[in-house]
Amino acid sequence: MTHGAIVWNELATNDVEAVTGFYGDLLGWKAKSQPMPGGGTYWVWQHADADPDADPSKVGLGGAFQMEGPQFEGLRAHWGVYMTVDDCDAACEKVGALGGKVVQPPFDVPGVGRIAMVADPAGAVFGIMTPETGD
Repeated sequence: MTHGAIVWNELATNDVEAVTGFYGDLLGWKAKSQPMPGGGTYWVWQHADADPDADPSKVGLGGAFQMEGPQFEGLRAHWGVYMTVDDCDAACEKVGALGGKVVQPPFDVPGVGRIAMVADPAGAVFGIMTPETGD
């Protein structure tokens, strides 16, 4: 893991079926579904020629999920980016000191790592994460 590397891109959408077809036809991506902890489905983007039996976290280009619930009210579909940090909690403390804002405090995703959503001083939101396995 490299501190500051861009490691994941994620699409929050209100129509998973339409976007998986769109990106499949446009870019040759396929979307492999997997259950999310707590319910729902997460779609991992892969190149069309990716090994279907490979671990999605190793061959994934990014992911997508259906925006459901009150936290998504009023939000439009959007892409998000995630960068690695050595320590998610410490980085969140630093965000405020640098004029940014913690939008969603750190939380753990089993098998993935510790993630938080933050905003820069101009309000652009992005994710920071400390991978569970370090890669």
